[in-house]
Amino acid sequence: MAFHEGGFYRLPLDERRRRLASLLEVTEADVQDALGDGGLREDAADALIENVVGRFALPFAVARHFVVNGNNTIVPMAIEEPSVVAAASAAAKLLRSFATESTAPLAIAQVYLEGARTAVDDNTEVLDVAPILARADQSISNVVVRGGGAREVEVSKVGEFVRVHVYLDVRDAMGANLADTVAEAVAPLLEKALGGRALLRIVSNLSDRRLTTARVRLPVDVLGRATAASIVKANEIADLDPYRATTHNKGIMNGVDAVALATGNDWRAVEAGAHAYAARSGQYRTLTRWTLDDTHLAGELTLPLSLGIVGGAIRAHRGAQFAIAATGVSTAAELAGVAAAAGLATNFAALRALVTTGIQAGHMRLHARSVALQAGAEGHEIDTLAERLSGAGEFTLERARSLLETLRAEPSEAER
Repeated sequence: MAFHEGGFYRLPLDERRRRLASLLEVTEADVQDALGDGGLREDAADALIENVVGRFALPFAVARHFVVNGNNTIVPMAIEEPSVVAAASAAAKLLRSFATESTAPLAIAQVYLEGARTAVDDNTEVLDVAPILARADQSISNVVVRGGGAREVEVSKVGEFVRVHVYLDVRDAMGANLADTVAEAVAPLLEKALGGRALLRIVSNLSDRRLTTARVRLPVDVLGRATAASIVKANEIADLDPYRATTHNKGIMNGVDAVALATGNDWRAVEAGAHAYAARSGQYRTLTRWTLDDTHLAGELTLPLSLGIVGGAIRAHRGAQFAIAATGVSTAAELAGVAAAAGLATNFAALRALVTTGIQAGHMRLHARSVALQAGAEGHEIDTLAERLSGAGEFTLERARSLLETLRAEPSEAER
């Protein structure tokens, strides 16, 4: 695929769009229509949330070299942080093949009852769940038609409250609105069966029954045993130390969130669920596991991923629709696999940099473009000024302005 050939980042923006359009077998006008205004018309933005006064844009990029479950995959990323897309692409080029799998797309509708008459112990069956499941299905009949629906009811005691979880197969939706609908629909039945008052009726964003795992294996000789062993040790340190684990997992979410945001998904819910899952043992730990044997370095990432390819903001956002189409996925589970692969790639890139050259060198080289832009550079000046800042090893705005003055005083190609 031409898209995966080297030097893509060196091409002018228009040429990158042309290459992407060719790969996706669409026109350049289609790409421009999807992304030119951030993918969101002003009237659509006004309909999505309250008090709209404009739209806020983020860079939309595509990470390259990803092979996910045997498929060459374009990974859309919306993010403002320099180096993330480059790091993901470089890691994917080295790792190449990601294998992913997801559990059933189960969302949790949660009801909390106060003053329940029934004594409830964990995992004790205290009510007839059939009418609860039936009422839940009735409230989300559009999902039931597509093969989803209520699957299980779980009752437990949390402090002085009774907690009821209704697990829902939400198919290709994120599922939050569906879970909220079910929670409110079944609450009266639960009040009648268990007594008390339904105090809370809402989705839980700790979707620990909707997990996605991404795995990679890299021959040791690609990195060298010393570097591979150091990556394993760095992961072990993060698993022991919550201060390190927080930054470690932030690096994972750089990739995951960027995909979630580009595809119109609720990245705040993804973040909250991932960090809660990392603390499920009672201590905040890593979401990844890296191991080393005689021949391979192996990495694995597991986290809750409630991503959708239908509904929500996706319906109104042309950019999100374009991003989902660009990945080539046909199910929410496949999209979750792409996001998990991106997260594992950004984690590998960060760990490799940490145990070798350090995290700052590559980051600052890419940050130089941002500094050049802030200094007032335009067009071809941006890359030239960024190169000079990197060469000087100084990335202050004052230095950038000084170098830009010098650059503009130099004779042009035509004048030489």
